Amino acid sequence: MKPKNLLYIISDEHRRDALGCYGHPLVQTPNLDKLAANGVRFTNGYTPSPMCVPTRAALHTGRWVHQIGTWSSAEPYEGQVEGWAHRLRDAGHRVTSIGKLHFRNSHERNGFTEEILPVHILDGIGWTHGLLRDELPTYSTGLKEFAEQVGRGSSSYTDYDKKVTSAACDWLRDRAESPDEKPWVTFLSLVSPHYPLIAPAEFYDLYDPADMPLPINHDFDRDPEKITPGLREWYRFYNYAQHFDEKRMREAMVAYFGLCSFLDHCVGTVLDTLAEVGLAEDTRIVYTSDHGEMLGDHGHWTKMCMYESSVGIPMILTDVDGESGTVCETPVNLIDSYQTILDCVGLPLTEQEQNELPGKSLYDIAQGAEPDRVTFSEYHDGGTTRGHFMLRYSDQDGDWKFVYYVGCRPQLFNLANDPQELDDLATDSAYAEVLAMCETKLRAIVDPEAADGRAHEAQRKRVEELGGRDAVLGLIGDFGFTPIDG
Repeated sequence: MKPKNLLYIISDEHRRDALGCYGHPLVQTPNLDKLAANGVRFTNGYTPSPMCVPTRAALHTGRWVHQIGTWSSAEPYEGQVEGWAHRLRDAGHRVTSIGKLHFRNSHERNGFTEEILPVHILDGIGWTHGLLRDELPTYSTGLKEFAEQVGRGSSSYTDYDKKVTSAACDWLRDRAESPDEKPWVTFLSLVSPHYPLIAPAEFYDLYDPADMPLPINHDFDRDPEKITPGLREWYRFYNYAQHFDEKRMREAMVAYFGLCSFLDHCVGTVLDTLAEVGLAEDTRIVYTSDHGEMLGDHGHWTKMCMYESSVGIPMILTDVDGESGTVCETPVNLIDSYQTILDCVGLPLTEQEQNELPGKSLYDIAQGAEPDRVTFSEYHDGGTTRGHFMLRYSDQDGDWKFVYYVGCRPQLFNLANDPQELDDLATDSAYAEVLAMCETKLRAIVDPEAADGRAHEAQRKRVEELGGRDAVLGLIGDFGFTPIDG
């Protein structure tokens, strides 16, 4: 494969099905649809963790969260393990970030040649409520804020995305005027469609609340006895649903779809500039997101769980040799970004990287490598005292999704027959062998109990460093999303 530049575009909270090219009947994403029509669309993309901070560290390093210890929103990447940006920069490639990173801060060894308009965790500390996992605190402000901030208009997040889009276009013009000797990589990170669910009028008005279907299983019965044990405390903690009636649900869906269309417009503006300045032929594109958005499915909003709406992500790749407008069903994960990025610019993996990194180049996967691949996700953040682990793989009998909760019974879904995850097969004795096989495959990746123990130990230590439980609760407030100034 000929080495080329790479424009890696990542959004925030864009669920896999909320694009026209993924078959959504309402969402308008013409620019991303065009990208998919000219490349490869992966139907089974997953996040390594359904939470921003842990995921972005895993993406950057090509390692699972339990391998690098970035467990929660208050345990960010701070250069402790070098990532693909370090490798590129050390090999003489320009490697630039434009937009959200969600690392500790820009003073760490993040690896980029430059960081333009970066957003990192608040005050270098982050959302500390997620550290308190031995005895869960009360989470209230973020729940109410999420439901109240819904509608038409502008927000600090949409204003920020406009600035990031403009900065990316300026950066591309500069590259066209001053070409680099080696291929460059630009990590372009937009925050839409992440809440607040406030969409600019021209995009909000593309949709009518009356046309919105109600979320899947939106009237979820929150009786603890009817909730799978591993999720009981999680549903109590993240009770967004108490603030939503049917009218507000439909309005929130309109705003979210409007933000998806706004995001698509930003992406289209950058891609138009790439073509205008003559760089399109020499540049490959990746489009993805850090995790999804439940959008009321199963009685939940935001993410932080292993349902497909939360853990599933879009993944689109252009300029794959001989492939255009094709679909790849092989499971992929954001940790595959490491190998993909190095592959694009022609930088070979070291022997250590080949032996230690769990990912694989998306270019290879798109052309048939590892069709029976297994992928994985994990969660160690707020709202639960136990680690959550997800395994996804297929065999001749089904497309299996296994969710393991430390100390509680698991969940099992056959996504081929039950894409909405309404039929938990874990208690059906007919699937005992499938459950055993899933757990064996999971334990080949991670020891769930050991990882859960290490997460709790690290989080207790961090709480002590911050002055104890009371100090953590009052440190930077009970916020729902990272503030962006200006």
